[in-house]
Amino acid sequence: MSQIDSFFRAFHDHPASVDETYLGHMRFALGFAGALFVAGGAALIHAFIPPLCETTASRKVKTLYARIHNRH
Repeated sequence: MSQIDSFFRAFHDHPASVDETYLGHMRFALGFAGALFVAGGAALIHAFIPPLCETTASRKVKTLYARIHNRH
């Protein structure tokens, strides 16, 4: 099997390993990335203005961890 074949096979194999379609996996990953982006923004705000967003990033990370942990 060529490297190209292996690469394209991963488009099916990896999502299937978590019982998702390619598009379902993409939707989950994009939502996860968006939530991480929001958490990162909250942490950045908190770095400059400590009274703001005191627990936002850590709460979001805990929520995301639970989503991943309960997914399998």
